[in-house]
Amino acid sequence: MENQNQEITPMPRIGDAAPIFKAVTTQGEINFPADYSGSWVILFSHPADFTPVCTSEFMTFASLQPKFNAANCKLVGLSVDGLYSHIAWLRTIKEKIEYKGMKNVEVNFPLIEDITMEVAQKYGMMMPGESNTKAVRAVFFVDPKGIIRAIIYYPLSLGRNFDELYRALIAMQTADAFSIATPADWRPGDDVIVPPAGSCGAAKDRMENKEGIKCYDWFFCTKPISKETVEKTLIKN
Repeated sequence: MENQNQEITPMPRIGDAAPIFKAVTTQGEINFPADYSGSWVILFSHPADFTPVCTSEFMTFASLQPKFNAANCKLVGLSVDGLYSHIAWLRTIKEKIEYKGMKNVEVNFPLIEDITMEVAQKYGMMMPGESNTKAVRAVFFVDPKGIIRAIIYYPLSLGRNFDELYRALIAMQTADAFSIATPADWRPGDDVIVPPAGSCGAAKDRMENKEGIKCYDWFFCTKPISKETVEKTLIKN
């Protein structure tokens, strides 16, 4: 009966506005997502400070931060630990941990204190099947308008694939910039998928391989966009 009285917050979905919150972080207070208007954001949670999988992830995120920033994407981390635990853990990472050639790694992006689990609950980061007290490895991609564009969840035991996180970011940005879609395993330089033709004439043109478009059938057409064009459009040097 007690569980029936607890307020259940629905998990946000792709296309929803990112739930609003204010929080204390290792980089000061933030107002999310308003403080990040105009930028993409990867908001990600980890189960706990001073744990090995999370340590490997934070070192990787921090090392890749300039690459994400160049693609107009900010990083914001979260766990249900307190601020002083966060600070001590990040100091330990910088001073003591060397992993895969990474050392003296300083984490400069915000790490949210969420002792009350308020933010984790708003974003559906708590999975009772995994743990009642630790946030799973959730990843939310939030676009410059504050809309959730993609969500990826990992169990506690599985470290994230950072190549895929970056690939997904660039793919979504490319889709927005060029009004296309990206096929399986797409990377910059690969052909992209163009929307289905809106008329018989347009379909005929495509089937005759006009406008650089290659059609495998009327509903499946691709065209090339060079890696250089994608990077020139999306990446800031």
